[in-house]
Amino acid sequence: MKQKALVVGGSNGIGLALAQELLQRNYGTVYVIDKTAPAKHLGENVVFFHCNLLHFEPSVLQQFADIDTLIITAGFGRVADFSSITDAEIVNSVTVNAEVVCRIIKFFYEKIQSTANFHCAVMGSIAGLVSSPLFAVYGATKSAVCKFIESVNIELEQHGTQNRILNVSPGSIAGTRFNGGENDLEKIKQLAQEILEKMYAKQTLFIPQFEEIYETVLRNYTENPHEFGVQSYKYKQNSTRKSEKPQLKIGYLSGTFDLFHIGHLNLLRRAKEYCDYLVVGVHRDALHKGKQAFIPFEERFEIVKNIKYVDNVVASHTEDIDAYAEINYDFLFVGSDYKGSERFNRYEEFFKHTDVKIIYFPYTQSTSSTQLRTVIDAKIDTLAQ
Repeated sequence: MKQKALVVGGSNGIGLALAQELLQRNYGTVYVIDKTAPAKHLGENVVFFHCNLLHFEPSVLQQFADIDTLIITAGFGRVADFSSITDAEIVNSVTVNAEVVCRIIKFFYEKIQSTANFHCAVMGSIAGLVSSPLFAVYGATKSAVCKFIESVNIELEQHGTQNRILNVSPGSIAGTRFNGGENDLEKIKQLAQEILEKMYAKQTLFIPQFEEIYETVLRNYTENPHEFGVQSYKYKQNSTRKSEKPQLKIGYLSGTFDLFHIGHLNLLRRAKEYCDYLVVGVHRDALHKGKQAFIPFEERFEIVKNIKYVDNVVASHTEDIDAYAEINYDFLFVGSDYKGSERFNRYEEFFKHTDVKIIYFPYTQSTSSTQLRTVIDAKIDTLAQ
């Protein structure tokens, strides 16, 4: 029976290169979990599953219960002064870089802990092994991952299994989008091959370019952590890697959200799958639709505010494009019935020379506000008679 692998974060960079290399090693199926589809078509043996790891649920992994290889490469970070890092970036980075890694390992831990052969590799970072000023949050999350793997490997050893989790802790990797570059699988092919060889050999730590660069880096850090940190700060400060733009894809949608129902919840859930930070504008009334809202604005605002998919709630503008100046969103979400309307034709023209994408969601068959309103109106009419 051919092997099956799961690559979490396998749509770009080193994850994509590893998925490609696994196929060349005659894996029967390579499952890829990511927020976007693979940047390169690798063939029908690669099966993609959309998943925003910010809303990871272990149940999604049940369909991959037959794998014998697990590789986790998902993660992100921004080189910047900590003062410029947003609260949402902190939460998202801890969630994706550290928390989700532990939860995925936990789901497959029975396989890893067994005597049957199971291969596993996780992307750490050299930033998790040394102090990393101007990369503090990312370094902290990767430090958590590195210590987690180190500790669990001791438990595996004491349990008597030969299986191990390989901690791959590189510095910057050319050929990936991590620091604003482009995917170039040829540049990272050799690294992907080396990672797999170390993983198959049941090694626990692999630092690419160790002898050429990072042996000296780690020695300097050990000898004088403070001086190392100062030099690291100066190096990054003078590099082109610093970024002042928050590492968030912001989404925006507006609605009345009167008589809140499952259709509203599905809309918010689908919107959050596209973005890292979802802002929702709540209309003060329903007069723009020629209707009267049943629920007061303040109550509708509070309901939407407490939905887990929503990061921020604001009073909506008359026009969604007016909200753009304040929110600077990357995605504008709306129902598909608005596509082709005068209003959204105007919006498409407005955003034509920007990076904003308008996402039209098809309406699903579910409870609607119109249905509820009709029932309520009929009941009121009956009581009035």
